Amino acid sequence: MREPVERLCRSIGYQFNNLGLAETALTHRSAGSTNNERLEFLGDAILGFVIADYLYANYPAADEGQLSRLRAGLVKGDSLAQIARNLELGKFLNLGTGELRSGGHSRGSILADAVEALIAAVYLDGGYLEARRVILQLFEEKLSTLSKKSQQKDPKTRLQELLQSQKKPLPSYTIISVTGEQHEQCFTVSCRVDELDLRTEGTGSSRRKAEQDAASKFLRKIDNV
Repeated sequence: MREPVERLCRSIGYQFNNLGLAETALTHRSAGSTNNERLEFLGDAILGFVIADYLYANYPAADEGQLSRLRAGLVKGDSLAQIARNLELGKFLNLGTGELRSGGHSRGSILADAVEALIAAVYLDGGYLEARRVILQLFEEKLSTLSKKSQQKDPKTRLQELLQSQKKPLPSYTIISVTGEQHEQCFTVSCRVDELDLRTEGTGSSRRKAEQDAASKFLRKIDNV
């Protein structure tokens, strides 16, 4: 039996004026033609913007690539499904008979979609500021953890310090190719340490970004050696 939606409202800290929006957000397409697919589409965009806005404001030293990776890690399906499980969202879902029998209430993709739909429902019911507040509340723990992880130095600096600590020679970076038009170039750079007989290649829209990409891949390769 489904739990009453009002309990979920208390969990997310938002009381709907139009409870029907919440009901639609929690209704999977298997339960009928009136379902959460359109809300999911809207919620995905709102979530991406709010997280991007938060990261832009709180990580002024991060470049575009770093910001994109941080956002992707936060809004990916696994992350949303975890948030849904923390809310016990599966208990509130309206599923068709087939999905009920196959355990749809605990399926990650269905849970993640419902979180996005719920975000859109809050936005339509209460406006952007309420949606932003709910999102940041739901992501509070992840954003707090992210704050600690994101204090790491950039890949080139970390690679250099690691090699120095092991009394190894520093890496050499070489441009392999530059392609594309002048306003939209793509750099390919190699990172090599002869003593370790290891080499990686990185790409980016500038030499610096390509070197950082190559250094990041080099660090991962060292971890696997």
